[in-house]
Amino acid sequence: MDRKNFEINPLIKDYRNYIDKIDLVLKHELELYSSSEFFEPLQYALEGGKRIRPLILILSSESAGNCDKNSYVAACAVELLHTESVIHDDIIDNEILRRRKDPFHIKYGYNTSIITGDFVLGLILNISSRLDNPRIARELANTAMMMSDGEMIETRLETSEDITFDDYLKVIEYKTATAFEAASKIGAILGSGNEEQILALAEYGKNMGIAYQIRDDLQDWNNEDKLFNILIKKSSDPRVVFDHMDMLLNNYSKKAKTALRKINDSASRMQLESLVDLTMLSA
Repeated sequence: MDRKNFEINPLIKDYRNYIDKIDLVLKHELELYSSSEFFEPLQYALEGGKRIRPLILILSSESAGNCDKNSYVAACAVELLHTESVIHDDIIDNEILRRRKDPFHIKYGYNTSIITGDFVLGLILNISSRLDNPRIARELANTAMMMSDGEMIETRLETSEDITFDDYLKVIEYKTATAFEAASKIGAILGSGNEEQILALAEYGKNMGIAYQIRDDLQDWNNEDKLFNILIKKSSDPRVVFDHMDMLLNNYSKKAKTALRKINDSASRMQLESLVDLTMLSA
C-alpha cells in the first residue's frame, strides 16, 4: 500500500510495525486478484487509510493471548468492509475530497464504484470462508447489515427537523462503532480469548468507535452532510452542542478504557488504551 503521505495517518508513528504488516497482508490479498478489472481501483481505494479497525483487531488478538496469520487475514476483511462503506458513503454524500485526493466515484465513475462495492463484499466472503469460523462469519455479516441500516437511518434523519442526540448516537453506533466492535471481538475470538475477554474487548471496540466518530465530527463540524451540523443549526446556542459533544467524547473514551480492565496487563492492552488517548488528543 502507498504510504508516501505519512501525515495522512497519525497512527503510523506509534504503530508503524503493525500497520506495515497489515499493509503487506492487504497487498497479498489484492494480488490474488491481480488479473481482475478491480485490482488497480482497489489499490487506489486502500491507499492512505488509517487502518485503525484492523489495528484494533490485531491488538485485541494479542491482548486475548494469541495473534497469528489468521488474525491479519481477518483484519483485511474488516478493512475491506470499511473501504466498501466509504466508497458508497461518498457517493451518497456527494463528497469531492477523500484523504486529500479524489473520492473513488470521482476518479472511477459511479458505475465502477457501485460494482466495486459488490466485488469487495465477495472478497470479504472469500476471506470469511478461509477462516472457517461460523462465529466470525456471523460477525462480519451482521456488521455489514448494521452499517447499511445506519446509512438508511442517517439518510432519513437528514431531512428531519426533530433530530436529537440520541438519533445522532444511534447512527454512530450503527455506521461506525459496529465495525470497531466487530474488529475487537473477532480479534479476541481469533486470539483464543475466553468469553469474558471477548465481551470486554467488544465493549472496548464499541465505545472506542463512538468516541472516534465524535472526535471526527468535532473536527469536521462545518460539513453540511454531517448530522452534527444539523444539531448545531437547530440549536439556539451552538456552544451548548459543542460542550455536550465534548462530554460525550470524554464519557465514551472512559468507557472504552474501563472495558479493558477485564483484560490482563500486557503491551497490547496498553496500546489499545493509547489508541483512546490519541482519539482524545486529536479532538
